[in-house]
Formats: sequence, structure tokens, C-alpha cells
Amino acid sequence: LDCLSNAKMLTGDLLPKGASFMMRTDTCPPTMETLTTEQLFGGKRSVIFAVPGAFTPTCSEKHLPSFVTLREELRAAGAEVVACVSVNDPFVMREWGLAQKVEDKVLMLADGDGSFSEAIGELVDKGAAMGKRCNRYAMVVDKDLKIEIMLKEAPVSGSYGETSAESVLKFLKGA
Repeated sequence: LDCLSNAKMLTGDLLPKGASFMMRTDTCPPTMETLTTEQLFGGKRSVIFAVPGAFTPTCSEKHLPSFVTLREELRAAGAEVVACVSVNDPFVMREWGLAQKVEDKVLMLADGDGSFSEAIGELVDKGAAMGKRCNRYAMVVDKDLKIEIMLKEAPVSGSYGETSAESVLKFLKGA
């Protein structure tokens, strides 16, 4: 990775090059696919949002569904890619996507070892129940992998509004 520090990423910063994510494909037989930030987001205006954990209440009831519901509006406002990142394994991310009926609306990306989250300064220790996870955030990234905006969760448990699809859409429409 170009950026191995845990400095918080800010508007105007570049995503770390060489960072990778894993996805489990629906091919027969299923395979694991490892993709870099450049492969996933290079040349495309993208929305990347992160959740502390798949199948957790706020993530499953509010955060992910907001992006699934507003996917077409996000596309119309310029988001070519919408991706959900979590420090989970690709099997969990795939199953969570199926349970949430994500279909092809949102890429479900596993940051299995937390290296991407750590590189952008968003890896945190949630204690014995969850271990190391990423903070909740949402960002819009331009075609050159530069962060246009970085939205962070308010420090209130269960809060997600600042990082919701509605907040991202508001930025995209005003940008």
C-alpha cells in the first residue's frame, strides 16, 4: 500500500493505491475475487460507505438499506459505483448482501484483515464482542481516487444519518 499510516483520510486525499478487497462471486463454482482500489474505483466516480459489522442492527435496518433504496438516484446524480465495506470475511459479506436483497445495486466488499480501514485511519477496536472493525463512514471518490467528501458517524451508538445514502445524495446533487 502507498499509505500504511493510520492517518485519517480527509477531503482531497487520495485513496491508498494497492489496497485490496475480497468478494465471493456467484459463479459456479463460487470463487474468491481480490480487487484493488484501482480496479474497483479507478476511472469511475464512486461512493464507498463502511459499516462496523454485517448483520448488526443499525447496519442492517438502516445504513445498507438506504443505499439499496436510493441506488438509482445515486446513479442519476453521478455515482457509477456504490460499495459497502466492512471488516468481515467475503462469505459473510455475500450472505449479508443476499439477505438484504442487494443484488447488483451495491458491491459488498470484505476488508477481511482490516488493512484498508487501517490505511485510511478508520480501524477501531470495538472490544471483546466485535474486535477490530471499521468506523462508520461514507465517502465520494472521483475518477482519480481523490476523496471529494468524507462523512463520519456522530459519536452516538446507532447513529448513521451523517453517513446515509440521503446525505451522500445531497452532496452529489449539490456538487
